[in-house]
Amino acid sequence: MMRIDAWTAGGVSSPVRSPDAAGASAGPDERCPIAVFASGTGSNLEAMLRQQHHNPLWPARVVLVVSDKPGCRACDVARRAGVPVFAERVSAYPDKAAFEAAVLAQLRAHGVAGIALAGYMRIVGPTLLSAYPRRIVNLHPSLLPAFLGRQAVRDALAAGVRETGVTVHYVDEGIDTGPIIAQWRVPVDEGMTEEALLARVHQVEHALYPAVVGELARMWSAEDRARGSGAGSR
Repeated sequence: MMRIDAWTAGGVSSPVRSPDAAGASAGPDERCPIAVFASGTGSNLEAMLRQQHHNPLWPARVVLVVSDKPGCRACDVARRAGVPVFAERVSAYPDKAAFEAAVLAQLRAHGVAGIALAGYMRIVGPTLLSAYPRRIVNLHPSLLPAFLGRQAVRDALAAGVRETGVTVHYVDEGIDTGPIIAQWRVPVDEGMTEEALLARVHQVEHALYPAVVGELARMWSAEDRARGSGAGSR
């Protein structure tokens, strides 16, 4: 059992559920190659890269960043960290399937074993879902299934709830509908502004997502070793 409650996130939250995981920490040469998909500021990408650079036992290694927004800050974050970037507008391709085929070629070229969506503002289509079954995960700023969609923090405030949270889930064909992997509660103070709640949610995200991605990466590596195949064979 992964101990997500080891991440205190400043004491502003508490865990709801966490994924099963086992095995000793991986050494730096055994890290599982992952891709991060992003469309915005890249703050969760930065959180994972901090683990990669400062924690030699973090089981994942970001080998590629994919973006549909070539000018977004996440691309700059990746380049400054020396991570290869594939950033193309979907409109440059005949259709979404063609765009995802190009993305898939990049994923295979970099030997990617799993994908973490981090502020990626597009629905993942069947080309990638079929190539990476239960290997694509997303981070959502609510306790799913509550408050689906892009305005989850604003919707939580409008609903007057006393707590919201953060969810990591597998990606399926829907929007924020895949099986839940882990959740963490975030309290909502009376009179709290959207900006303040967003800051609190981001604080939790930056602790929770690297922890969960790391444990999933450990699991993916073990699965690939058991099959005697690497990610590049996808």
